[in-house]
Amino acid sequence: GAEKRDKQYRAHQGFGDHHGGVTGVHTYFYADEAKCDQHMETFLRCIDASSGSSEDGFSAIKLTALARPQFLVRFSEVLVKWQRFFHQMATEQGQAGRAVLDTKLEVEKLQEALANLGIASKAESQQWFTGENLGTSGTVDLLDWNSLFDSRTKLSKPLLISNRKTGQLEPLLSRFHEEEELQMKRVLQRMDVLAKRAMEKGVRLMVDAEQSYFQPAISRLTVETQRRFNRSQPIIYNTYQCYLKEAYNNVTRDMELSRREGWHFGTKLVRGAYMEQERERAAQMGYEDPINPTYEKTNEMYHRCLDYVLEEIKHSQKASMMVASHNEDTVKFTLRRMMELGIHPSDKKVCFGQLLGMCDQITFPLGQAGFPVYKYVPYGPVNEVLPYLSRRAQENRGFMQRVNRERDLLWKEVKRRLLTGNLFS
Repeated sequence: GAEKRDKQYRAHQGFGDHHGGVTGVHTYFYADEAKCDQHMETFLRCIDASSGSSEDGFSAIKLTALARPQFLVRFSEVLVKWQRFFHQMATEQGQAGRAVLDTKLEVEKLQEALANLGIASKAESQQWFTGENLGTSGTVDLLDWNSLFDSRTKLSKPLLISNRKTGQLEPLLSRFHEEEELQMKRVLQRMDVLAKRAMEKGVRLMVDAEQSYFQPAISRLTVETQRRFNRSQPIIYNTYQCYLKEAYNNVTRDMELSRREGWHFGTKLVRGAYMEQERERAAQMGYEDPINPTYEKTNEMYHRCLDYVLEEIKHSQKASMMVASHNEDTVKFTLRRMMELGIHPSDKKVCFGQLLGMCDQITFPLGQAGFPVYKYVPYGPVNEVLPYLSRRAQENRGFMQRVNRERDLLWKEVKRRLLTGNLFS
């Protein structure tokens, strides 16, 4: 039930340190707001470094470096509850099981339901929609519903929903304290500073995805920044983790919002790096595992999301994507679909990314064929970077098989050069 699902978005003492069980990514410790400002300065230097080293570069940031993790958990909780309330009402209107964007509430029935529950009178709820210019078609979908909850202006307004077990109205989330209001303001300000610097330097900013219990907040904050800075070109890229069961719904929802509002949809598709911790947390706290059950299901999800974005690129030209993958089959799938859809490498709407030092047999042929391809370069003190790289090697399934393949390819090239007398060419 809802109570069980909501556990995913609650703080838990055993997982207060969100670094435990994470093998494939760098994570940040929150000390205070001053430390977040220091991280922002580091990210600004990363943007400058990207600008100075290549054209059309990327720089990656993590929001847990810019905000208090507990705040992100609480914000995620309220966003998810707000959306679940929408789906709860959709079920009562006989729309259970429909795709996210096909689920539409009839405004009159919605107003009656809100009045019957004591949440808002018909006059009050009518003001909601007229004030936001929503429901003019007689229906409200999830994007309309989400727009009623503006993260910038209405966070502290007490929103009440009905507890179906007790029949009582309960606050969607207890009122945010003044400090939490300030944290929201600060993280948006930091993102604005980074986005402006990226725009000035001609660098695109990738906001990394993190744990699922942070992700609704991270994604919402990223979309807010995209709405401001992606008007004429994709400066801000949101990251979607395809090992999540909700990945396709998340991609389609955000892309539809970009269509309606006319901004450029920028995305990085990854498989995901928090699987062990996510599953341990779900089992310990008693909620459904958010991760796809098998590696094959994750591959299917990745290709489904990828194909959806490619179709959008073909038809609107207002979408751009980084295929961040070490998987040769995924790269081949992308190249085949690009050819079928007539998307040319010179369009620079699709780029590829691999970690520095890994899968060069994928990276270099792509570059030689004219595709935009990037190496993700972690840098810093040796005692931090080397463990990071070793963890990435550990968490990449089939890594040793790829090492053997790279070794075989290198020997093949050495033999070819020896036979042709061009060893050092």
